[in-house]
Amino acid sequence: MKIDWAALGSVFGVSLVATVALVGLFTLGIVGLSKQEQAAARGGSATLARTGAYACFALCAAAVAYGIYLIVV
Repeated sequence: MKIDWAALGSVFGVSLVATVALVGLFTLGIVGLSKQEQAAARGGSATLARTGAYACFALCAAAVAYGIYLIVV
């Protein structure tokens, strides 16, 4: 049995980058929602924060759906 260390390292690197990106995107969505609540408490409009948060969550859902697609197909 021979292990292809280059391929294993490549998979590890891509998995690490994808995980950090996905967690960071979800965190940006949560921050956007918290900014929306702060803006509403101050009496301002928070549509930009809400739209950005929903866009981050939509991108997270798209990334998860693409991952599931890659596994199934």
